[in-house]
Order: sequence, then C-alpha cells, then structure tokens
Amino acid sequence: MKNHHFVFVILVFTLFLNACDTKKQKPEGRNSLTAAQNANEADFPGLESPYLGQKTPGLIPEPFATGIVTTEDWQIDGVFSPDLKEFYFIREVGVDVAQKKMEFVLIEHKNEQWVESVLSPRIGQPFISPNGKTMHLGRRYKERTGTGWSEMKKLGIPFNNIRIMRLTSSAKDTYVFDEANPKEKGILRYSRLIDGKHEEPKSFGKEINAGKSNAHPFIAPDESYMLWDSRRDIGYGNADIYISFKQLDGSWGDSINLGNKINTITSEFGASVTPDGKYLFFNRNMGKKKESDKYDDVDIFWVDAQVIESLRPKQ
Repeated sequence: MKNHHFVFVILVFTLFLNACDTKKQKPEGRNSLTAAQNANEADFPGLESPYLGQKTPGLIPEPFATGIVTTEDWQIDGVFSPDLKEFYFIREVGVDVAQKKMEFVLIEHKNEQWVESVLSPRIGQPFISPNGKTMHLGRRYKERTGTGWSEMKKLGIPFNNIRIMRLTSSAKDTYVFDEANPKEKGILRYSRLIDGKHEEPKSFGKEINAGKSNAHPFIAPDESYMLWDSRRDIGYGNADIYISFKQLDGSWGDSINLGNKINTITSEFGASVTPDGKYLFFNRNMGKKKESDKYDDVDIFWVDAQVIESLRPKQ
C-alpha cells in the first residue's frame, strides 16, 4: 500500500513524467505556440479526432492513450480544451534518476493530425476554464490570445498568500481550490465572482472537508457537483476520489465515494471531467516499476462519466 502523504508531497514539491516510446516524426515548419515553448515536437499521423483517436472506455477505467500519453513512467493532470482539440498534461522524462525532469506537454489537433509540443518545464497543475479563455495553473494563470497564450499572470488579492496546487472554475467563474500544505488535513475552499471581483475565499463545510488531505478539486461547469480526493478511514485505499452534488437549496450533499471500480488500495487523485461531460479523467498511483525508481509511477486513466450520473440523487 502506498502512502498518500507521499503522493501529496510529490505534487507539492514537483515530480516528473516520462517520455513517449512511440516512434515520432519531426514536423517541418510548425510555428511555436508561445515564446517559451520548447523546440521538441512530434506528430502522430493517423490518429483521428477527438480524444487523440482513442477507443473510448466503458465503466471500467483504462489508461489513456497508451504509448502516447500513458507510458512506463510518470504522467499526471490530463485536461482537454473545450473544443477537444488540445490536450495538456505533465510528464517525467529522462533515463537516469539524477537527470529526470518534468515537462508541460500539449498534444494539439492541427491540420488534420495530432501534434505534440513540449511547452515548458512543469509550471503547475493545468485546468482550462469552461469558456476556453483561461488556463489556470494554481494561483497563476494565462489568458488565450489570438496567437496562443499570454505570459504568466498572478491571481492577486485575495489569493496571494494561499499555496494553491489546483484551481478549477465553473462557467460562472466560481473558483474551487486546495492548498499545498502537507502538515494540514487539507481544506477545500471556493470564491465566487461578485460584481466583477472574486470574494474572500470561504471553506466548504464538513460534507466535503472531512478526513485528511482533501485536495485537487474539480467543480462542474454548471456547479451541480464537485470532485476531489481525500484520505479517509472509510475509503478503499490511501486516497480515494469523492463527489458531492449540490442540493436544491444550494447546499452541498454528503460526500460519496466513487466506489471500487474507480478507487483501489493505492491512491487515485486529481479527477476532472471532459468539457463535453462524457468522460472522467483521474490519476492512479501504479507503484514502483523498478527497485531503482525514486518515485512511484503514476498514470492517467479515463472512464465513462456514467459513473457520476449513476450516483446523482434523483430529484
């Protein structure tokens, strides 16, 4: 059994991801997406849109895009843009332990094919706002421009002193986020947009902030539910993914464990749902692949979002 505290610390103090072993061809003449973008690029001819041309999963989670995204090494935090033409994730690269590093990667559907670009070293846990105009990276963000993404910006007051790991937003621009503090049990908070400004963050109630290490929240675009991971005595493993549905009176319902098809004796964390609402993505701790590995392997999984709808209370 893996220690979720260990996974949590990995996310706080930056881990890494692995390179694809798939054969890749260097495209010619492709424009860079940002000024800071790495020159490393590769294309995947023959993969159709959407979802990188992958066969979609059923109610049993499967690794996402094996050999392209999911490799023998470490990758986390896969998210699509609203038009499903961009897929962002973080991975570890490098063979020697001392030389391993993390990359922020984009696989983009462009000119009828998927093209991979290394954007930069890891800069945070990415989330694309429902309108596609903002890339959230914790307490920092970028805005979409006519030529790509803007330079990095800070959220500013009232978020300056909060060590946010993951921040997601609803269609109403409500922020839901965690705080990177392994010494705390993990308090999830929200901040609504009121008169053009975000209010002082407020903590969710005991329905959500129970157990330990509450982290990596995802708020549905319509705010009808939220997902997060937590370590609880009643769970299946170290960290399990939970869901809470918003009630008719605006309050949040009791947290519900997503069950043993999603959660295992290891750690599942970082859940989100594709912009079209069809698939649930999450990270799963796969353990050490080799005795010499410094960290546990983590893979990106996906599953039909019906697993959420089956838990939704009947109104």
